[in-house]
Amino acid sequence: MTALGSTVKCLVWDLDNTLWRGTLLEDGDVLITDEVRAIVRTLDERGILQSVASKNDHDLAWQRLVELGIAEYFVQPRISWGPKSRAVREIADALRFAPSTIAFVDDQPAERAEVAYHLPDVRCYPAEAVPALVTMPEFSPPRVTEDARRRRQMYLAGEQRVAAQAEHVGPDEDFLRSLRMRMRIRRADAEHLSRVAELTQRTSQMNATGIHYSDATLRGLIDDPHHEVLVAGMADRFGPHGEIGVLLMARQPDVWNLRLLATSCRVVSFGAGAVILNWLIDQAARAGVHLVADFRRTERNRMMEVAYRFSGFTDSACACIATLPAAAGVERLHLAPSIRSSPSTMELTAPDLARASVLPETV
Repeated sequence: MTALGSTVKCLVWDLDNTLWRGTLLEDGDVLITDEVRAIVRTLDERGILQSVASKNDHDLAWQRLVELGIAEYFVQPRISWGPKSRAVREIADALRFAPSTIAFVDDQPAERAEVAYHLPDVRCYPAEAVPALVTMPEFSPPRVTEDARRRRQMYLAGEQRVAAQAEHVGPDEDFLRSLRMRMRIRRADAEHLSRVAELTQRTSQMNATGIHYSDATLRGLIDDPHHEVLVAGMADRFGPHGEIGVLLMARQPDVWNLRLLATSCRVVSFGAGAVILNWLIDQAARAGVHLVADFRRTERNRMMEVAYRFSGFTDSACACIATLPAAAGVERLHLAPSIRSSPSTMELTAPDLARASVLPETV
């Protein structure tokens, strides 16, 4: 297990003399080289989102991107005459990404300096570095899953959801029901390992311990009858959200230890985390066991603690906690489970853990 990695989640491009050759308002007929096109496609296939922060006339610049056949690759573009640091911050906020996961490339040293001054965690690169981007470790994730390859499409579907919600009139629950959401929780297998490992690495706000599990560690847990490795996926009428959550749990006869719960921040507003927790609490109640959740504070996972507390986990001591192996820096939250109702805003398909056999030995 290692700390969360430093792979770039989104590369923000300047346009003039960076993405394309020339200055739009002076040259008009600016062009993108085949090499840059290939770089944009490669980063997209690796699951790295891309955006634009450019001082330009918005309509003219966007129209040129459309004419060049490359506009579809850029999410949450910011094209205006304001400071680029503000544009980059808005992009990060819209994507719910930490500044440390954002990269910015610009041909102007003054623009890079302005972004670096206001957003010191953003990684800045000169335009001369563009040909080498795809070879840099921060732009080369160790694994590329199916969800990664379609990450841009999923974010674009997310924008459609946001637009639909803005147009909706009535209670929020009615809107959530209108999405016709479906969640499937299943036991992870070898095919899921890369996505599960990716979730533990990329998720920071909704990661209960901030721990990254390697493929090898996960493979060992999947093969261990005393552990459950579960992955949750979601879809709705706009399309798939992909795999959005992972649970790692150690099972003893009288207590289940939730060692990790991580969910994508993209589905927080849809109540995905609450649905997963309520399902697990219900399963524990039906199995007649206590639940103990590991929590380790990080700079960004306050929301995860709130989710646990809201679901009923407390600091109260329980004799069952003493039987669990200690972990450095980890708090233990306890819950005596009760039967929970089925979710009212989505269809849930999940395994019956309460009926699964558990060996009597301790973990």
